[in-house]
Amino acid sequence: MPHPGAGPLSPPGPVGGAPQRLRGGVLGMADIAAATMANVGPAMSFFFGFAFLATTAGVASPLTILAAGVAVALLGNTLAEFSRAHPSAGSFITFVGKTFGPVSAVTTALLAALGYIIAMAGVISISGGFVQITLHHYTGVDLPWIIWTLLLTGLAVVLMLRGVVVSTKWAGYFFGAEMLVLLVVSIAALVEHRGDLSLDPFLPGHISHGFSGLAAGFPLAVYLLIGWENSAALAEETENPRRNVGRAVFSSVAIMTVSYVLFAYATVTGFGYDVTRLGASRIPFIEVAHDTLGALAFLAYLGGLTSTLGVLIAGINSQARLVFNAGREGLLPSFFGYVHPTRRTPNNAIVTFTAAALLIIGGWGLGHLLGSKSGSMNPVVFFTEASTLGAILILLVYLASNVALPLYYRRYRPQEFRLVRHLLLPALGAVAILVPLYYLAKPGQPPPYNWFPYAAIAALLAAVAYATLLVRRDPTLAERVGSIVADAD
Repeated sequence: MPHPGAGPLSPPGPVGGAPQRLRGGVLGMADIAAATMANVGPAMSFFFGFAFLATTAGVASPLTILAAGVAVALLGNTLAEFSRAHPSAGSFITFVGKTFGPVSAVTTALLAALGYIIAMAGVISISGGFVQITLHHYTGVDLPWIIWTLLLTGLAVVLMLRGVVVSTKWAGYFFGAEMLVLLVVSIAALVEHRGDLSLDPFLPGHISHGFSGLAAGFPLAVYLLIGWENSAALAEETENPRRNVGRAVFSSVAIMTVSYVLFAYATVTGFGYDVTRLGASRIPFIEVAHDTLGALAFLAYLGGLTSTLGVLIAGINSQARLVFNAGREGLLPSFFGYVHPTRRTPNNAIVTFTAAALLIIGGWGLGHLLGSKSGSMNPVVFFTEASTLGAILILLVYLASNVALPLYYRRYRPQEFRLVRHLLLPALGAVAILVPLYYLAKPGQPPPYNWFPYAAIAALLAAVAYATLLVRRDPTLAERVGSIVADAD
């Protein structure tokens, strides 16, 4: 496997030098939209994120979700416009690299890979953690969560290695199951408390501490929607990606935003608009399900389980493809650019991505055992910590993409440049990203969150240094960035 000191990297391929390609045109718009929403993981994200969001934003926390939905829609415009012009499995890596050159491409590849792996480590841990919580609640059995994590992750990897059609379908099935449960519980809660329904959750005056409360909860509200970009990485395997990727992005963001607002309204109403009690609940939505459905609250637990499986499959599927494309184009070691000769799946990227996430979980757990606060690692706490650190790196990639869009269209497609779509909207998207970045990086946060910004800066500097060295050793890299378009022959 080539490394930075081994000389120039070349895109892997069969004899004749042709690059490895994924199986084209096997996914429709509905497939990638379902996979995108499965990657968002509404049940998992809402179960473990809404208590803190309600604590910061107050009764009107649904408004924070609406604001986040608008911000993500602005980012969706950037992704849709890039995908329309240059659809690629490399997604943000390709878009930034085509605009700013090979150093930025390699830097983005490293930041995106690291950010997504760290965030996915949180998802992988919570998959087993939620099984442990469910079994302990109903049976009293308390097997270590890591056992369930390894079993579920292994199942997800097997499905992904069988092919993108199979794994995407299963992710869609799991998403459908969780959405059905979330909708049933939410509607039942609203019917149960119909005499207490109020418009207070939608009135700006009920946001705790005004704009500061809205801004403080905004990063988490944005994180609830992370995964919205899934469809772009599936472009090479999508039918008519120039049209369908954008449609999948916007439909997914719209459906998820409206759904989250409904779930938030039902949860706040179920707690009688008492955000103090809501914030103290371990999983508020589950508590609402117990109060509303009684024994049938088991369905809510089932929705959480299907959600974690859907996120595992859809998230690793799309994010590993970013790593695959970077390896195929020589931005990362060529080992990652291999595809299975029959199934056309990026096996090396999928397995390595998953193994790296598991190693992060192991390292984090070892730190708990050896650190000043010795003890076993709590998967719910780790999910929040890993999500935050991963989100900082991912938001940097989002920011670079918004800055890149107007420059890309002015340079490569000036005849198609439109002031609103290609300048105003990405500028607003960049501003929308700066808000959560500020609140995630501002001083005075408790450990380990206080050192996350420094870790992100260190990762950025190391990525730039590596990228500079690699480009100097391989001047042909500039020609390969974005050279493989999704709908090429």
